[in-house]
Amino acid sequence: MHTQPIARSLAALLLLAGCATAPTTPTVSRPADTVALSNALNRITWGVNNTTYQQAEKMGYERWLDQQLRPGPAVLPAAAQAQIDALTISQKSMPQLVEELENQRRDYDKAMADDEAKKAAQRAYQQELNRLAKEAATRSLLRDLYSPNQLQEQMTWFWMNHFNVHQGKANLRVLVSDYEDTAIRPHALGKFRDLLSATLHHPAMIRYLDNEQNAANRINENYAREIMELHTMGVDSGYTQNDVQQLARILTGVGVNLTDKMPNVRKDKQEQYVRKGLFEFNPNRHDYGDKVFLGQTVKGRGLAEVNEALDRLCRHPATARYVSRKLAIYFVADEPPQPLVERMAAQFQATDGDIAAVLRVMFTSPEFTQSLGSKFKDPVHYVVSAVRLTYDDKIILNTSPMLNWLNRMAEPLYGRQTPDGYPLTQSGWASPGQMTTRFEIAKAIGSGAAGLFKSEGTQPVEKPAFPQLANALYYQSLQKSLAPATRQALEQAASPQEWNTLFLSSPELMNR
Repeated sequence: MHTQPIARSLAALLLLAGCATAPTTPTVSRPADTVALSNALNRITWGVNNTTYQQAEKMGYERWLDQQLRPGPAVLPAAAQAQIDALTISQKSMPQLVEELENQRRDYDKAMADDEAKKAAQRAYQQELNRLAKEAATRSLLRDLYSPNQLQEQMTWFWMNHFNVHQGKANLRVLVSDYEDTAIRPHALGKFRDLLSATLHHPAMIRYLDNEQNAANRINENYAREIMELHTMGVDSGYTQNDVQQLARILTGVGVNLTDKMPNVRKDKQEQYVRKGLFEFNPNRHDYGDKVFLGQTVKGRGLAEVNEALDRLCRHPATARYVSRKLAIYFVADEPPQPLVERMAAQFQATDGDIAAVLRVMFTSPEFTQSLGSKFKDPVHYVVSAVRLTYDDKIILNTSPMLNWLNRMAEPLYGRQTPDGYPLTQSGWASPGQMTTRFEIAKAIGSGAAGLFKSEGTQPVEKPAFPQLANALYYQSLQKSLAPATRQALEQAASPQEWNTLFLSSPELMNR
């Protein structure tokens, strides 16, 4: 056996992977050749695999990119869709789930005299919240793995991170699935203004950033501050603390109603009351005074003030620059080239915030092509891309191992406590501990012992699927991008399992 050489090879690869900052693949100018095509797909999708490569090769890269930027309805493989359809979040609406859980919470609050029984009821309530949050994460991962609309799924994650909410607050665990599915995904490649508005009207965002506590004469600035600092203009973009205060006044009355009862709105304002699902605009709580926001007067008139403020924010040049730069950090480089950001920002303004149009400028730029293979994968990218590459169109039966890996690497879905979202740069994820965990994940996937093909429950089903990484895609394209040290390590593998582990641990597989 080659135990010692393999150990040395793994150590060397881990060291290289941890400090890899430069492209590990040849710089190419056309996505028509095999390496360039797989590199471009690896960046625009959740990770290249044989099926995606063959589709893009057959269609032609330009046509494939057009389809990703303006996708139709996603049709997932039947086995993956069946898993999604079986989830409670697919069968019940968010208001229905919230009502059921609120009834459960109220029942144990009111009726339980016995402490042990009350504790048991509280545990059951928390467990149900946890189960629903896990369902949301499961659905998200299944779409990342198998949706043909790969760019839409990447952008859904990007915007979920940009408009971050933390599932651990209040009852957000029952809200995150709908937040992702109705506020984020439908607008992920549409107009930024529509996306911002959808997040503002969703109870997950309102509750997370405390705007339900924001009322006339009792101002809460949390949401207003984050809209300006994190969602639109960005810090140091010229707005003032007074602008934050004025936006908070504009947002008074925007809240959540978890009951089926309408508040007792005073007669002269009843026409201004708005209720859509769990979203509520309550005129009783709104500050109807005039405001001066970003240098212009906003007449006090209710919810229409919010729309005026959003228009102003979305059309501000600082928002175009801030959003464009963040997209470029995610897709191009930790320090993106300023000329590229400026061209993207110009397109943002010219198209009134058309996200797909801005992405097209980026994806067709020389800066994007030159960066391929050099963007370090955060944990979600590493886990999803490894499973996509390893198992291609074989549908996993259990996402729990993937969710556990993300927990271990400190990037669980919906788990970022602060509103800034997870870091998008290498420095946040390239520690020695992170790299060691990646090797352990590579070993679990590469040996076929990850548990991805064994379902949960009282009667688990298991359909073993041994990984086949040395496939047509590898020999046609991926092999050509490997550094000599990686090839040498692979040549020393004593078994297919070790070969898989080494390949999934390589510096090249840490980048996209």
